[in-house]
Amino acid sequence: MRLVWIALMGLWPALAAAETVVWMPLTGDEVQQALTDRKLQYDSAWQEFRASGRTLYNAGADSWGYWRVRGDQYCSQWPPSDLWACYGMARSGDRVRFIGAGGDITDATYAD
Repeated sequence: MRLVWIALMGLWPALAAAETVVWMPLTGDEVQQALTDRKLQYDSAWQEFRASGRTLYNAGADSWGYWRVRGDQYCSQWPPSDLWACYGMARSGDRVRFIGAGGDITDATYAD
């Protein structure tokens, strides 16, 4: 037990210095501002959001779709489907988070 305590105490400085990430939910206007004419980098892909409402996603190959803001959500459509999928958004510094209806989360960082 003493070894566990010593090990935990050794980690304390690192834990205390760890950055606390605070995600702030975005309103519709903030979503529009956060994405328009911006490029995001995901773990293994990137995406551009054009002011025209077009979006380009690349995870090894280009995929063109559409995006817009509905209420306080980012929405996208990827042809040939005509269905729109919408996500809540939050921001922490230069990072943005997309939050799906089922609670799924995708984080990205500004690449521009």
